[in-house]
Amino acid sequence: MSADDARWAVVVVNYGSSALLEANLAATVAEAEPDIVVVVDNPTTGGERKRMRDLARRERWTLIEPDVNTGFGGGVNLGVAAALEAGATGLLLLNPDARMGGDAVRTLRSATAGSPLALCAPRIMTPGGSVWFAGSDVSLVDGRTRSHAKRAQYPGEETWEWLTGACLWFTAALWHATGGFDEEYFLYWEDVDFSRRAVAAGGTLRVVTDSVAVHDEGATHRSHRQTSRSKSETYYYFNIRNRMLFAIRFLDEEGIRRWRAGVTASAREVILRGGRAQLLRSSAPWRAYLRGVRDARRIADEGLRLGGSGVGAAVRG
Repeated sequence: MSADDARWAVVVVNYGSSALLEANLAATVAEAEPDIVVVVDNPTTGGERKRMRDLARRERWTLIEPDVNTGFGGGVNLGVAAALEAGATGLLLLNPDARMGGDAVRTLRSATAGSPLALCAPRIMTPGGSVWFAGSDVSLVDGRTRSHAKRAQYPGEETWEWLTGACLWFTAALWHATGGFDEEYFLYWEDVDFSRRAVAAGGTLRVVTDSVAVHDEGATHRSHRQTSRSKSETYYYFNIRNRMLFAIRFLDEEGIRRWRAGVTASAREVILRGGRAQLLRSSAPWRAYLRGVRDARRIADEGLRLGGSGVGAAVRG
């Protein structure tokens, strides 16, 4: 065990996913034996809140119940604050649809031994056994995100690395150095932003390949009518919008203009992650596309009027 994480916590943000927590978080906790477990239950229905209360009581988890939906970043900030108040010096952020074995968690925790400003993620697999995450980059050319495995296809292109918020390990020292998650994103891209601010604070990003998590991507945002490939309208909208929010936080004016020029192409790429068949079955992807492109352009134009924020301003904020 690292001296940096003598007392450690698991933090999970829930949104209508008590059944996933019962299956995944309970199993992870049983094997990894954290000192503290904090669940932030963003409100959905009265029935879901009761199920979450019953589950937390049975499992002896700390439950935080905001009155309004705080989004992912806001929920993480609430959960980490509670864990730190309870004495945690190391924190594992885990999605409701992800789980880890005890050995995998111990391997991940050991990665910050002597490196308190390291932000770490495991290698993440799908339930079917394919790689879901083993490191990702964001292109500074157009803001598209892609896995490390595709680097050879874009030789010489300038990129920034980032780690997924589906499963992250970090110390209290890194959390304080970065100031936590930016709540304006609400959902998606907070992890790209947090990764960048970790680096700006003097930290490092590490994919711990010997540590493995399993993640059923999108289980928290799919209805029973959706296929495993299709995404929610929420997923599409915020991925399109927040790309530009990230741009005005970290890019100069030239970079913002370049990303703005590629808004529609990037939005099409996001929508097509759910396949083409969905476009014939539902109006949701189309609504998300139109709203996302509109708001992304508005954000870019506001950023340009201010002259571009850049990394320095983002970190100071």
